[in-house]
Amino acid sequence: MKTTREDNNMESGKGATKRQRMVEHNSPSLVMDNPLVPYNDVDDEDDDERREYSNLSGAGKHGQGIVGNVFQDPGEEDDDDDDDNGDGQGSNQENRRSQIEPREDCPYLDTVNRQVLDFDFEKFCSVSLSNLNVYACLVCGKYFQGRGKKSHAYTHSLEAGHHVYINLQTEKVYCLPDGYEIIDPSLDDIRHVLNPRFTRDQVEQLDKNRQWSRALDGSDYLPGMVGLNNIKETDFVNVTIQSLMRVTPLRNFFLIPENYQHCRSPLVHRFGELTRKIWHARNFKGQVSPHEFLQAVMKASKKRFRIGQQSDPVEFMAWLLNTLHADLRTSKKNNSIIYECFQGELEVVKEIPSKAIADKKENNDDQNGIQQSADGGNERDGVVTETSRMSFLMLGLDLPPPPLFKDVMEKNIIPQVPLFNILKKFDGEMVTEVVRPHVARMKYRVTRLPQYLILHMQRFKKNNFFIEKNPTLVNFPVKNLELKDYIPLPMPEENERLRSKYDLIANIVHDGKPKEGFYRVFVQRKSEELWYEMQDLHVSETLPQMVALSEAYVQIYEQQQ
Repeated sequence: MKTTREDNNMESGKGATKRQRMVEHNSPSLVMDNPLVPYNDVDDEDDDERREYSNLSGAGKHGQGIVGNVFQDPGEEDDDDDDDNGDGQGSNQENRRSQIEPREDCPYLDTVNRQVLDFDFEKFCSVSLSNLNVYACLVCGKYFQGRGKKSHAYTHSLEAGHHVYINLQTEKVYCLPDGYEIIDPSLDDIRHVLNPRFTRDQVEQLDKNRQWSRALDGSDYLPGMVGLNNIKETDFVNVTIQSLMRVTPLRNFFLIPENYQHCRSPLVHRFGELTRKIWHARNFKGQVSPHEFLQAVMKASKKRFRIGQQSDPVEFMAWLLNTLHADLRTSKKNNSIIYECFQGELEVVKEIPSKAIADKKENNDDQNGIQQSADGGNERDGVVTETSRMSFLMLGLDLPPPPLFKDVMEKNIIPQVPLFNILKKFDGEMVTEVVRPHVARMKYRVTRLPQYLILHMQRFKKNNFFIEKNPTLVNFPVKNLELKDYIPLPMPEENERLRSKYDLIANIVHDGKPKEGFYRVFVQRKSEELWYEMQDLHVSETLPQMVALSEAYVQIYEQQQ
C-alpha cells in the first residue's frame, strides 16, 4: 500500500509538472525568452485584411462598396488603417505597431532589381488573385497580398529571401519579415514609375521638350513617342491611343488626375494612367503595355472590343470618345473635354418620297437615335423635305469605287482622288442617297467646325458574301488644309476671325487584306515638327512625303489658331 501511495504522489507530481510546463509555454514572458519561438512583434495583418474584406463585401450587400473585382477606389485605405476588433486588441496592436519605427538604413536596399519591375499589368496577387493590399516584391517583381504573418508576401520573404516590398496603392516601402517601413529617397524613381506625376508647368512644357530619355537597358526613347505592346491583335487599340495622344487639350487634361478625380469610371482612370505612362520621361523601359486599359475596355464595352480579336479603329475610336464623354460629363451641362475638342455641327436636309413616309408609318419605324432639332417637313411634288441639325465627332468620307477591269499591263490601276473631291459631300449641294432606315436623299453642310477634325475614309464595304476593301489613294495636304475654299462655312461672329485652316497631326493606315491586315499610324512630334511611323513597338522617323503616299483610313486635323 505504501508503495502505491508513493507512486500516486509521483504521478500527481508529474501531472503538476506537465501542467506547469503548459502554463509556462503559454506565458508571454517566456515566449520572448525562447529564441526558437518567433516574437510576435508585428501584428498579424492577415486578420485585418480578412476583416476589411468582410466589411467591403458586407457593404456590397447594402448596395455600396466594391463594384466587381477589377477597380478599387483610390480612396480606400490598405491594411495599415483597419478598424479595431472591439475587444481591446486594437490598442495593443497600435502599441506593437508603434514599436516598429521607420528606418533609413535598411541593409537589403542593394537587392532591389529595377530591371524586373513592370507596373503595367493588373495589380493582382500572383497567388490568391486578390486585388486587396497588394505588394510588389522589388527583388523579383512579383505581386503578393498583405504583409502579416500568414500573408503571401511574408511567406515569399522567408522562402525566397526577398525582403523589400512596395505597397502598390500607398507607395510605402517595407522590409519583410521585420515589418518596418523603409524611408529612403533612392526609391523615389520606383514610385514615379508606379504612378507618374506631372505638374501643370511640366504639362505646358511638353510640346517644347526636345530631350530624349534613356531606359535602364541603355536604349533611348522620346517621351510621348513610346511603342505600345501588341498583346494579341490589339493594334487597332494602339493606333487609336497613339493618335489621341497628339490632341494637346485631351492629353493635358488626362495628365493631371485632379481633373477627373470626381469620376468613378475605371475606364477614365485607366486611360489617364496610360496617358501619364506614355508621356513620362523617367520610365525604366522604352515601351508601355496597355494591359490594364484593355481590361477596362473589355469590361466597359461588354467584350465588344477584346484581346485576341481584331476590330475596326473607327468603331473603337467612336465608342471610346462617346464612353469617355458619358463618364466625364457633369450633370448640369452636357459638356466634357471630348466635346470641347472634337464636337462640330452639321445641317442635314433630308428629302423623303411620300411613298416611303407612308410605308414608314405602316411599319412603325423609329427615327434613328441621334439628337436632332427638326424644323418640320414641308411637302412639295410628292417629296417631303426635313431640315435638322446634328452634332458630330467625326466625318465619314465616301471613296469612289475602284475600276472593275484590269489595264493593258494586266494589273489593276489604283485610282487616286483629291481629298477636296470627297469633302464635297459636306458642301450642302451634293446629294447622298441612303436606303436605311428608309429611302431618302441627304444633303450635308458643316455649320460649326471643331477644334480637332476627325475624318475617316470608308474603305471597307460589306456585301452578301465578304468584306471588300477599296484601295483608292487619297491625296491630302499635310499642312494648311483650307476648308473654306471647298465647303461653305458659316460667317464668324464679330471680333472673331474664321478659323478654317487645319494641319494634319495623325494618320491611321491599314495595310493588307480586310480582316487579315494590320494597322499603323503616322504621328507628328510638335517640338521639332518631325513625323514618326508607329506600329506597335516599332517607332521610326519618316518623311512627310511618305505620310501622303499611304492608304489613309482615319485622319486627325488640328485647327490653326
